[in-house]
Order: sequence, then C-alpha cells, then structure tokens
Amino acid sequence: MKDLKEKAIRGGFAKLCGQGVSFAISLVSMAVLGRLLDPKDFGLVAMVTAVSGIYGILLYGGISSATVQKANITNEQISTLFWINMLMGSLLGLLLIVTAPFLVTFYHEPRLFWVAVVVAGGFLVSAAGLQHSALLQRELRFVTLTVIEIITQLGSVAVAIGMAMAGFGYWALVASTIVNASTRTICSWIAAAWVPGLPGRGSGVRSMLRFGGTLTLNGIIMYIAYNFEKVLLGRFWGADALGMYGRAFSLINIPTENIQSAIGGVAFSALSRLQHDPVRTKNYFLKGYSLVLSLTIPITIFCALNSDDIILILLGPKWSAAAIIFRLLTPTILIFGMINPFGGFLQAIGLQERSLKIAMVIAPMVILSYLIGIPYGPKGVAISYSAVMVLWLIPHLAWCIHGTMISLLDIVKAISHPFLSGVASAIPVLAVQLFFGYLLSPFLRLVLGGCFM
Repeated sequence: MKDLKEKAIRGGFAKLCGQGVSFAISLVSMAVLGRLLDPKDFGLVAMVTAVSGIYGILLYGGISSATVQKANITNEQISTLFWINMLMGSLLGLLLIVTAPFLVTFYHEPRLFWVAVVVAGGFLVSAAGLQHSALLQRELRFVTLTVIEIITQLGSVAVAIGMAMAGFGYWALVASTIVNASTRTICSWIAAAWVPGLPGRGSGVRSMLRFGGTLTLNGIIMYIAYNFEKVLLGRFWGADALGMYGRAFSLINIPTENIQSAIGGVAFSALSRLQHDPVRTKNYFLKGYSLVLSLTIPITIFCALNSDDIILILLGPKWSAAAIIFRLLTPTILIFGMINPFGGFLQAIGLQERSLKIAMVIAPMVILSYLIGIPYGPKGVAISYSAVMVLWLIPHLAWCIHGTMISLLDIVKAISHPFLSGVASAIPVLAVQLFFGYLLSPFLRLVLGGCFM
C-alpha cells in the first residue's frame, strides 16, 4: 500500500505539472489559431467531430478502462483486447465514411464529406495504441504518460498553426487531429515496449467486455447529452454560431478539464487497486476531490468575472460575441467540477451500472434544455444548459454516494470551503473592475484582478 501511495502521489504531481504545460499550450494555440482562422472554420470541423465523437466513445470508452480496472490480467487477455480494438477502429472508420453523405445533407455543407473521410482514418491509428496506453496507466506510469501527452499536443498544435499560416483554413484543424492520434500511438508503443500476441477465444475477456460495454454505453449517453446542442446550433444557426459557441465552451472548460484529467486518471487507477479497502478508498477519494475543487472553483469564478477580457486577449476582437456565451456557461462548468469526479469513483469501486443509470436521467434533461434554448441561439442554449445543471447538482451527489462509504456531510465539507473562499475572493476582483477598470488595459485589468483573487 505504501508503494501504491508513493506512485499515486508521484503520478498525481507529474500529471498536474503536465496539465499545467498542456494548459499553457492550449491557451497559446487558441490565441494563435483564433487569429489565423475564422469562427466558420472551427464550426465546420465541429459539425463532423460532434458526430465522430460518438464513434470515438465506442472505440475509447470502456475496453481500455477494463484493462486498468481488473485486479489481475494476463498477456493473452490484453492481446485479445488489442485485436478487438483494431477491429472496432476499422469498422468505425468505415462507418464514418458511410455517414459522410448524410452529414452533407443534414448541414447543407458539401465540404464536410472529405473532412469526415480524413477524420475516419484516425480511428484505426488510435485503436493501435489504446491497450499500450492502458498498460502504462495500469502500472501508474503517469510521468511517461505526461511526457507522451505533451509531445502529442506540441506536434498537433505545430501542424495546425503551420497549416493555418500557410492558408489551409479548416484543414489545419483536421490535420492536427490525425497528427495527434499518430503521435500518441507511436509514443505509447515505444514506452510500453509490449507487442501483442494472437487473440485467444478462451482468454476470459467476457467480464472485461461487459465492464467496458457498460462504460461505453454510459459514455455514449453522456456524449450525446453534452454535445447535442452543437448539432442543433450547426443545423439551425450555421457554422459561425457553432464556432462561437464551441470556442467559448472549449475555453471555459480548459481549466476544469485539465485539472480533472490530471487527477482523475491517477485516482481511477489507484482506487481500482483499493476497491476492496473502503477506509482507504474513502480517504484517497476525498483528498483528491478536495484538491480538484480547490483548483477548479476559484478559477471558474474568476473566468466568469473576466470573460470579456479573457476572450479579447486570447481570441481577439472578432470573437467578442463569444464573451457572453463564455460567461453564461460558467455555472455549467462549475457543476461539472463538482460531479464529474464521481464517475471515476463509481467505476473504480464496481458501481458502473449506477453511473449508467445516472447518465440515463441526465441526458433527457439537458437535451430538453437545449430544445428550450435553441430558438434564442447560442446564448439561449447556454442559459438553459446552466439552469438545468444547477438544479441537478444535489440529486446527482446524493445518488452517487448512496450506500457508499462517503456521506453527504463529507461532500458538503469538501465543497463548502473552496466555494466560499472563491465567492469571497471575487469581491476584490469586482472592486478592481469597478474602480480601476476604465484606467487599465484589458491585460493589466486581468493580471491585477488575478493577483487580488
């Protein structure tokens, strides 16, 4: 257990440092690409990725997580899962190509056909590295995984910026996705140093496939729930509106996504090893949960207060319409920070069916909110989305912890301190904006507000 604790701490620290670097790279790439490309370019690619993402859940969703979660696993089982991944990658790539004409008809946009065809090639490339990445995660080799993520991100960003500067437009974004998949797979093969063998019919992967199938179904439901508004905006409001909404959502979600990615991956691996020790499971989870909230809540509140300056500095004047969408989405991201860690917790302790049931309740609620907001455009969708997520917070938390070793009081303690400190620290930020805002440039206003907070 001591060795597990040391690996978890070292891995968590490495992931946090890596996500800090990833955060900086993401901001720089957003700032540069936001000035080189138009909202319509991002919107065109988002029209395809909103659909291809569903296929991606089928590929990435559960099988690799089963490799990490299973207490004991053989080389024959991993090899069998590898070839299952390869088969799925091939089929899903073909499915996206078949889907391409329907995307063209649905969005009335002929350029989507070849975008979909190129993106389809990334499925097979990604499939080849999934089990290698899962082995690294299972062994808690998060320093290695962090280095791979940084190399992958730098490569894809460099290609995107280079092609955008050369005038390739939206193809710069398409190419970056292929480079991302290829680089990650190559690096994972080198780091894992594992060569798959032949698949075995009696290798005993049925329980793992059942576990992975549950996670995959959960992931598909949640993906549709959290991305259906992009389909609606693209269909009824066009690529420009979708580009504005998509960039605003991506930007406000970067801090929470990076922090939870850093801690969540380590937590899932560690909690999976501790699933039969309730006391240690509770202590590990609550410490990680408190750390996530202490980082995500203040950052999200700060973003809400400074949305205009953040959009202006990072994306430029032509994205000014995204600032209000950015601000209206902050309650949604705040709730994500509070509820998302429980998904990995439930899966690690073997309650993935409960996670699936929760997803089946969330999905219709948020989709209904999109339908209510879509007549009013991106701002209407953002308001409806945030309102539903705020109302859902308490029922979600109560359902997640029911019958587990964690009590509602534990959660209240974990949330209350960072939330109250975040609200209190927002007061001087508002004071800076009120009394000195008109005297300062957007950058200085942002820096001074950040220092006060």
